[in-house]
Amino acid sequence: MRKLHFTFIAATLLYGCQTADDALTTGTAPPAVSGSAAIAIAGDMATRLAEQIGPVGSTTIKMDNDRSEFATALEAALKGWGYAVITDGKVGKDVKPIELAYAIDAIDGQVLARLTTPSLAFGRAYTPTAAGAKPASALSIMQRN
Repeated sequence: MRKLHFTFIAATLLYGCQTADDALTTGTAPPAVSGSAAIAIAGDMATRLAEQIGPVGSTTIKMDNDRSEFATALEAALKGWGYAVITDGKVGKDVKPIELAYAIDAIDGQVLARLTTPSLAFGRAYTPTAAGAKPASALSIMQRN
C-alpha cells in the first residue's frame, strides 16, 4: 500500500512537469467510469476543492464539460456546494472565475482523479465498487506560487 501511495504522488508530480505552458487542459478522452463511481469521485473531489478554495458565495468556477459522466457529475457536485459554474466559456465582464481543469484515468483497476487550478493541483486514487467508489489513497495536494 505504501508503494501505491508513493507511485501515485510521484506520478502526480511528474505529470505536472510535462506541461508545456501555463494553460490548463482537460483530458480529451476520459475513460468510461460508471455513473455511480463518477458521482462518488466527483462528490469527494468537489468537497476537497471546496476545502481549499474558500467561500462559496463569491466564487465562480470555469471548467470545460466534455459531457462525460465524470464532467457532468463534477459540475453537479460543485453546484451542489453552491458555486457558480461556467461551462460555456462565457464569462461576465466583472467576473474573475477560477479556471478548473480535471482529468480522470483508469490504471490497474483503479481510477486516478485530478483537479487543477492555477494555484492548486490535487488528486487521489479510487477503487470502483458496486455502490460507487472509495478512496484508495491519501489526497495529494500541490500548492503553486
